Amino acid sequence: MSFPLYIAGRYTISRSKSTAVNIITRIAVLGILVSSAALFIIMSVFSGLKDFSLSFSNDTDPDLKVFPSKGKSFMVSPAQLSEIKKTEGVAAYTFIAEERVLFYYNGKEQVAYMKGVDSLYNKVTSMNDPKRLLGGEWLAPHTNQVVVGGGIFHRLSLGLLNLNHALEVYVPKPGKGAIDSPEEGFNTEELVVMGVYSVNEDIDNKYVFCTLSLAQDMLQFKPNQYTGIELKMKPGASESAIRGELAKVFLGKVDIKNRAQLNDSLYKMLNAENLVTYLFCTLVVVLTLFCLAGALIMLILDKQENIRTLHSLGAEVSSLRNIFFIQGVFITGIGAIFGLIIGVLVVWLQQEFNLVMITQTMAYPTAFTMTNVVVVLATIFILGVIASRIAASRVSTSLLES
Repeated sequence: MSFPLYIAGRYTISRSKSTAVNIITRIAVLGILVSSAALFIIMSVFSGLKDFSLSFSNDTDPDLKVFPSKGKSFMVSPAQLSEIKKTEGVAAYTFIAEERVLFYYNGKEQVAYMKGVDSLYNKVTSMNDPKRLLGGEWLAPHTNQVVVGGGIFHRLSLGLLNLNHALEVYVPKPGKGAIDSPEEGFNTEELVVMGVYSVNEDIDNKYVFCTLSLAQDMLQFKPNQYTGIELKMKPGASESAIRGELAKVFLGKVDIKNRAQLNDSLYKMLNAENLVTYLFCTLVVVLTLFCLAGALIMLILDKQENIRTLHSLGAEVSSLRNIFFIQGVFITGIGAIFGLIIGVLVVWLQQEFNLVMITQTMAYPTAFTMTNVVVVLATIFILGVIASRIAASRVSTSLLES
């Protein structure tokens, strides 16, 4: 054991003759402990909120989505379909046809996206999950049935299986020139509301799901014409490898996005919130570590006679500085580790026993991640090392000679 390490260890575990120094040191340890626990708890809460927010997009968005780089639709040939089936790492795929259209019911209008899906759609997403369907059933193939979002359902005052008063859809016809009547400008169809789903407010007001064949007919698409392909990857599959294979299949004429890219604005917002929260909490940690620097400086002044004795016995100034630097690291480590243990315990208790509730049925979400553990320890130790180095620099030749 080196000389500075041994002396620093003795100073850390022994009590000072000065009561004020002991109190300041305990306050420094307590401050680091509390700030470490608070930083971990807050980061875990925001991680839980992030996972909770993204869970909605996980139900509606695929792992990968293929759509044309130019235009609104593209053709899929039998050869390309065969290549997609053989792509390694793809668990399931589904074709979609969607467009922004006008829905009309009993004098009320709503602009939303009509999304045509095939029978494999629910193997890629979990939209037909009972927890998402508030009422009714999912679509039957090759019918004029639709499943609407809760927001659209209430805004249009719809009813389930109302055969006497159908939901009407108006889809713009492709073409050029003046339009003299609604019949010339729109394809129309009467729809039967088969079910109502709920994901979140944005999705509930955005999509009306119908069968793929109905959407293709309304959009005047050919049987192999689609607006996109949605894919689900197998566990452990390489996203980059699948992207490369699909790019070859479509000769680079398509764009391929993952779930994060499809929701880039949401991810940016959540990441920005996490960053701002982390910086704010780090500022509190910096203020706390001023106590550590103050405690070390007070300890240096308290041990001034001992420092002079050690210097007279041959200890160099750099070694004397390292004594208090190492002691600052010890104090930082004790506070950080015990604070982290308390933070982990609080997060575990929240996950197991729902100590804090948002509503009567929903607990405040938290998420334990090793990334948060590493970030908290790194933040506390880096700032603690800086504070300790600044305080230890007070040990100088002028101090020994004074």
